[in-house]
Amino acid sequence: MFYAPDASERKEQRLQRELAAKRICQHCAVRDVCLEGALDRHESHGIWGGLNEVERRGLRPV
Repeated sequence: MFYAPDASERKEQRLQRELAAKRICQHCAVRDVCLEGALDRHESHGIWGGLNEVERRGLRPV
């Protein structure tokens, strides 16, 4: 659920999958470390630290 299964995933399916993953992240003890690592590595796919790639992109300095 932290990554899209394939390119044929519909928007509603993606939103539901991401929400489920983010709910898990809300209670994770290493959420901040996970997010920091994803930002450092410029992860371009998946849910990391409770954020998707678009949300993480918004945290990076321009």
